Amino acid sequence: MPTFSFDGRKSPEDTRLPMMSLREVVMFPRSIAPLFVGREASIKAIETAIADYEKKIFLVTQKNPEKEHPEQDDLYEIGTVSKILQMLRLPDGTIKVLFEGLYRARWNRETGNFSHDLGEDEYPWTTVDRIDELTVEDPEATALVRSVQETLDEYAKVNKKLAPEAVSAMTSLRDPGQLADSVMPHLKLDFARKQEVLEEFDPLKRLETVYEMLLGEVEIASIEKRVKGRVKDQMEKNQREYYLNEQIKAINKEMGREDDPASEAAELEKQLEAKEMPEENKERVRKELKKMRQTPPSSAEYTVVRNYIDWILDLPWGAQKATDTSIDKARTILDEDHYGLEKPKERILEYMAVQNLVDKLRGPILCLVGPPGVGKTSIAKSIARAMDREFVRLSLGGVRDEAEIRGHRRTYVGAMPGKIIQSLKRCDYNNPVMCLDEVDKMSADFRGDPSSALLEVLDPEQNYAFADHYLDLDYDLSKIFFITTANTLDSIPLPLQDRMEIIRLPGYLENEKVEIASNFLLPKQLDMHGLDEKNLNLSDNATLEVVRRYTREAGVRNLERELANICRKAAMQIVEAGDREKTVNVTVQNISKFLGVPKHRYGEREDEARVGLSTGLAYTQMGGELLMVEVALMPGKGKVEITGKLGDVMQESARAAVSYLRSRSDLFGLKSDFYKEVDMHVHVPDGATPKDGPSAGITLATAIISALINVPVRHDLAMTGEITLRGRVLPIGGLREKLLAAHRGLVKTVLIPEDNEKDLKEVPAAILKELEIIPVKNMDQVLEQALICPDEAPLFRKADEVVPLTSRLMKDESREPAH
Repeated sequence: MPTFSFDGRKSPEDTRLPMMSLREVVMFPRSIAPLFVGREASIKAIETAIADYEKKIFLVTQKNPEKEHPEQDDLYEIGTVSKILQMLRLPDGTIKVLFEGLYRARWNRETGNFSHDLGEDEYPWTTVDRIDELTVEDPEATALVRSVQETLDEYAKVNKKLAPEAVSAMTSLRDPGQLADSVMPHLKLDFARKQEVLEEFDPLKRLETVYEMLLGEVEIASIEKRVKGRVKDQMEKNQREYYLNEQIKAINKEMGREDDPASEAAELEKQLEAKEMPEENKERVRKELKKMRQTPPSSAEYTVVRNYIDWILDLPWGAQKATDTSIDKARTILDEDHYGLEKPKERILEYMAVQNLVDKLRGPILCLVGPPGVGKTSIAKSIARAMDREFVRLSLGGVRDEAEIRGHRRTYVGAMPGKIIQSLKRCDYNNPVMCLDEVDKMSADFRGDPSSALLEVLDPEQNYAFADHYLDLDYDLSKIFFITTANTLDSIPLPLQDRMEIIRLPGYLENEKVEIASNFLLPKQLDMHGLDEKNLNLSDNATLEVVRRYTREAGVRNLERELANICRKAAMQIVEAGDREKTVNVTVQNISKFLGVPKHRYGEREDEARVGLSTGLAYTQMGGELLMVEVALMPGKGKVEITGKLGDVMQESARAAVSYLRSRSDLFGLKSDFYKEVDMHVHVPDGATPKDGPSAGITLATAIISALINVPVRHDLAMTGEITLRGRVLPIGGLREKLLAAHRGLVKTVLIPEDNEKDLKEVPAAILKELEIIPVKNMDQVLEQALICPDEAPLFRKADEVVPLTSRLMKDESREPAH
């Protein structure tokens, strides 16, 4: 309890009394209040009052409750002469005193002892002038007293802390002044307002003021009760949980636990200072921390700011892992994990060699292009293992929203960073190997083009300052080793291709697949199926049979599935026999017992030469394929029908082939208007499969010319190339894959554009050894190699030597039907 010290001598007169100041407490006449007194001057005043002044003391309130030693001007002029009813000394040196207010008094500022430094026998005192209570006898006063008493009963109903005995004592009073003084201590009002009531000497005005205050307290109490009742009725389960959670937060805050927002902000700031990030980024986070401190934890904005700060602090700013750049170790790991794939391995070793010589080198951006199952993603994992870096895989298949790459702006509800930043959050270091899988499977819609957003990510000249929309900060991606994978380049925009170094992974040869199956796939499947090498004996010839007749692919994914099928059948035999040491032998003769009827025919070429049937080579996402083209002729009026679900490019190639033939009809012994007498149907089998691409022109032209001049096409020959209206053969892509398909199809001779002759360096020597590859530059050379003409019948004839086409179609029954 705050006190105020005075200095003086004791006086026997009633006007001289010990004095004590009060903090935020106003003592009223005819009221009883317990107070705690702790300072020495106040204790001396109380002890002196008990000993020499018949337990009387003057209590006055100080204006500023924060002031430790108030001066004269810091005290109110009016106070209350009180009597000490009880005094109890506490163990800590303070005393608890029970005071009873007697009457109002004004203290004299000219007399008394006002020193703060008291001697041993001194105490604070002053002289006071008693203020007598006025007596009011008026019907208005009686009515006011009754109104206050009624309101007091109502107030007692809403204020449970008001004892019934106190209410009964107050309602028995009839004097306005006494009633006002009795009611005032029970109201929850500021001490300054109570002091105003104490200084009001007119009993009627004083009671009016008390009545007004009492009505306000009753109204407030009623509103509180009404609000509590309404909230209680509307509160559901989640609201109760939220309320309890808020209470827990408040308790933790009071106890200084980690959920205290202040301690959370301090911990986040400590983490921020420990991060190796640019100073401008740190300053941005400091502003967000300041905003978080000023935001109530229950606010939704608090959660948004906290999540944003957490995302920034969880990223591996500047933390780089020391990588192993040992060339020999890397070569060993790459050879252990993958058979073949020499070109990508060589590129990785080159990068590591340069890293040995250069301290700082931006991560390369490689694009591994090849059919499914050739090991694009797995070689990315091996690269990470060889370089001793973290590996992160991010699948872009089906991504069609730009925000998936760049992130959402924080103005959106549920905004998050892009997939690049999300992937980095899972890393401990800023220089992982990041595999962007299926980069050719992205699409675009009204929300933007994600491939355009990748331009900045995959540009070595820009990605050192990548701007994610959510972070709104520059983040350095230049230390990341980016590896993208794709099945084809057709669907990848050219600007994005320009950012990447393209490395093609063609399909495997048969002997390579056998090696991969024996050294990589089969041991893996044996381990997965709980088998040992002694439990399954799969011969190389049986493996080759699986490759040829049960799989048709450029990669080895289906091959692994078939090996898993064999392992399951072997496991079944071992369990049924009850012999864990049993050995299951798989040979060419019994392979069908394990895998069933062969799914594919080995060697897809035709068995014999036919008219109007040519064999082309196509490049698909599954690798190279043989493409059969059939042409049938019927009497008609020149209609050309093209079927087989061909794309626009192949349909244009077919029309170009027809136009080429019409322009050179005289050289083939055809009349210039031959097309008016016949209808032509060009068909590419397997009509359910879409086909397109600029490499089937010479195949279509060869089939059409063969049908028109009734000359068969070699069945052991395949061709690829685009045709112009003048008969030139244009270069194509995917030559290696197409030659692999020709080899699988038992084709002996392949016609390729002369401009593609340089690409033969990329084709394995084993393929070149078994194929006769003939470069051609015009259609004449193609026809000379593809068509089987009798020695006595030259390929190019004169128009007057030819029989009308319709006559041949209707009368020449010995002619082999066109296909």
